[in-house]
Amino acid sequence: MKYIIIILLSIFVQPIPKDSMERGKKVYDQYCMPCHMQDGSGVPRLNPPLIKTSYVIGDKKGFIEIVLKGFDAQVEIEGEYYQNVMAPHDFLTDEQVADVVTYVRNSFGNKASVAKPGEVKIVRDALKKK
Repeated sequence: MKYIIIILLSIFVQPIPKDSMERGKKVYDQYCMPCHMQDGSGVPRLNPPLIKTSYVIGDKKGFIEIVLKGFDAQVEIEGEYYQNVMAPHDFLTDEQVADVVTYVRNSFGNKASVAKPGEVKIVRDALKKK
């Protein structure tokens, strides 16, 4: 029974590519860290935390969209409100966006599925049609 569970887990659990995490950290450090801080904690009442929030570990496509087009709305997270304009990062390549999304979704205590460049391309193309 133990071996069946291990086999099933290996089929359904997607490993986090180390190279993607390393590239994602570089993108995070350059573009995200100044506002969301080194530990992902954000800045009270300005920049929301990236730690175990539904924006980060929830809908992956929604998070990709935020990275690409920015964010300009008040958001409530755990009883605290945040409102600061996040600039769009649509100048990043699909791979860079996928890497930084993967990095954030799997750092700061977060555990979520990886993002792939093809997923970013789909979201980017859909945004162009809006």
